[in-house]
Amino acid sequence: MTATRSARLASGPAGTTVYTTDSPVLGSITFTVLDPVADLDVIHEWVTRPDSRFWGLAELSREDLRDLYLFVDGLPSHHAFLVRRDGVPIVLLQTYEPEHDPLGEVYDVQPGDAGIHFLLGGRGERVPGYTARVGGVIAEFLFARPEVDRIVVEPDIRNERAVDRIRRSGFTFGPEVELPDKTGQLAFLTREQWERMRSA
Repeated sequence: MTATRSARLASGPAGTTVYTTDSPVLGSITFTVLDPVADLDVIHEWVTRPDSRFWGLAELSREDLRDLYLFVDGLPSHHAFLVRRDGVPIVLLQTYEPEHDPLGEVYDVQPGDAGIHFLLGGRGERVPGYTARVGGVIAEFLFARPEVDRIVVEPDIRNERAVDRIRRSGFTFGPEVELPDKTGQLAFLTREQWERMRSA
């Protein structure tokens, strides 16, 4: 059963659509609270792909993966979503409050911080700048909550594609930080930065 949530991050019962937006290029994008049972086939296929090695879940059995996300569903500070494009699953998104995560022990957490991890799984019809456009929609989803002032990411420094992606997405880099399972590149995107990029 989904736990009671704080106001900073969107949430709801498993399977509930919590945000919808229409992109002139991507189409209709929906954010649905991950259902660890109904969505298991999709996410298990994604996390076990060779190019998903930095997600760190490739060794989990289907049952272990289901149980992991059932555990996440019970946390008031961590959330998981399946993002769909015109009904096709494209992204596994996790959001969290950094002060209730190991990340919060290695940097100065601000009250409006929202941490994210996201795994690109599907695409649908190819469009130019696909990854950047999806990243922009994810930022829109986070900043739709007025309590969120800054998005925080910490990709593995060995994941050069992810590090380059956040650099190109306008994030400001902080220090490298030591986390239980990796050395992460800390980076931030403020609401002001995001709004400036949108207006440009």
